[in-house]
Amino acid sequence: MELQVKLFSALSTDELYEILKLRCDVFVVEQACAYADLDEKDRHPETLHLYYFNTDKALMAYSRVLPPNQSYPEPSIGRVAVAKKYRNQGLARKVVQASVDTIHQYWPNQHIQIGAQEYLLPFYHSFGFKNHSEMYLEDDIPHRDMLL
Repeated sequence: MELQVKLFSALSTDELYEILKLRCDVFVVEQACAYADLDEKDRHPETLHLYYFNTDKALMAYSRVLPPNQSYPEPSIGRVAVAKKYRNQGLARKVVQASVDTIHQYWPNQHIQIGAQEYLLPFYHSFGFKNHSEMYLEDDIPHRDMLL
């Protein structure tokens, strides 16, 4: 298992398919949330796609790192997902830490802002993120903005 960090233009067709399938499986099917996942931010020339494939080329975990001024004034992390069969192995923690490290590499000395589902606040607090907004509904799911 090795971390991959790629721009949209560097993703193979199969990699992109697996990423979009995982995001659909987790956010649309599992969370029963119909929303427009394909938001053009994936193709931004500075957006980074971070993911782990296993030795059989199965996608295990993914996150999307957005440059400043895409979702927030700060760089941000989103679309964090772990495939169901690879959960409870610490992969969410690995992909979020890799995302934070990547942001520090590409955009040093900047805060990181995220929109976190409320049930994940303790998870993000463990990285040092602090609540930065009141609860709001996004696609009928309680969220809070957080800042690191």
